[in-house]
Amino acid sequence: LCMLWWLNVFKTLTLALVNVSRDCECSLKERSSTRPQAQVSVTRRKNLEFEPLSTTALILEDRPPNLPAKSVEEALRHKQEYDEMVAGAKRREMKEAQRKKRQMKERFKQEDSIANAMIIWNNDILPNWNCMRNTRRVRELWWQGLPPSIRGRVWSLAIGNELNITPELYEIFLSRAKERWRCFNETILDNDVQADRESSLDLIKLDISRTFPSLFIFQKGGPYHDLLHSVLGAYTCYRPDVGYVQGMSFIAAVLILNLEEADAFIAFANLLNKPCQMAFFRVDHELMLKYFAAFEVFFEENLPRLFSHFQINNLTPDLYLIDWIFTLYSKSLPLDVACRVWDVFCRDGEEFLFRTALGILRLYQDVLLQMDFIHIAQFLTRLPEGMAPDSLFSCIAATHMISNNRKWGQVFSALTKDGNKEIANHSPALRS
Repeated sequence: LCMLWWLNVFKTLTLALVNVSRDCECSLKERSSTRPQAQVSVTRRKNLEFEPLSTTALILEDRPPNLPAKSVEEALRHKQEYDEMVAGAKRREMKEAQRKKRQMKERFKQEDSIANAMIIWNNDILPNWNCMRNTRRVRELWWQGLPPSIRGRVWSLAIGNELNITPELYEIFLSRAKERWRCFNETILDNDVQADRESSLDLIKLDISRTFPSLFIFQKGGPYHDLLHSVLGAYTCYRPDVGYVQGMSFIAAVLILNLEEADAFIAFANLLNKPCQMAFFRVDHELMLKYFAAFEVFFEENLPRLFSHFQINNLTPDLYLIDWIFTLYSKSLPLDVACRVWDVFCRDGEEFLFRTALGILRLYQDVLLQMDFIHIAQFLTRLPEGMAPDSLFSCIAATHMISNNRKWGQVFSALTKDGNKEIANHSPALRS
């Protein structure tokens, strides 16, 4: 029995060795059969002066052996096509390099301009603000954009503090807001409070999360979340007759980015106290219609073709102006462009808000003339993100706020005095 067991083991080992030897022979045969093909491939590519690095260069290679070979004419044509592709790629690369060089040059020029302007503002203008703010030199510098380092200070001076709010007063209203938040979280809202959600502190929390979401600084956990929450909460306690209205968070956020907390609140409260902002945030429908009517007077004066196109499509100013005015363009325009609009708005007042609207319409006039009602409304609700500030301000500069020898203030005053009859005469879109 022992001998039989050993014989079985011996047979098994012998068969295993035979199978291994056969596998090795097959592997060697496969390698030998594929090696000539690799050599053929290498030999074939050696006809080229380089190893192709992309599919573009494959046009120069010969066809596989099982296909008809290229003719001399076809090979020359492929060589010419490849040379054209390489030349085109080089031209594109050169254009891109030149574009980047221009951008860098423009950036350095802009940085030098900002640095020089900052010196002038700090040394000459700000120390003599009252006597220099309306001079031609200052107004020209103002139009070019304020240096970011002094932007907040100039805005505060230009907006003023007619309400005589002090940092101490801000702290008082902030403490009231914090107390209301505490009570709000501890108690269940009754029906009256639920019906007035526009002025509730709860709406502020919801709206802050939508404020400049791409920056990730005002959302919960962000560095400016609590500051924005405090400024808006304090304002609802300071002006309970106005309360909180959607859109206010964008205005407060821009101010917080440029001012200290208490200064931002002071500027915010005084800014919203301006006639135009108060009319919109209190939803004074009659006064808003007069602003729209005045806007259309200058719309028709500056852009008659586009004005007529809007008339044909029954597109009235409220469809796009409300959002622009509510947020002072900080939601509709890129932040750097919006800050430049704010610069001149602080200089020229409400007139510049409507002049900016006409500048935007002028900038995109050719596009808008090709659109119908729905596409125009969608376009103006979400403006292109890559808007260049220089292009916009060139269009704003080309917009003249004079109609029949009357400026904005005179046209608006006439509408305010004469009421609905004057609105009908000056605003064809609102005649009905």
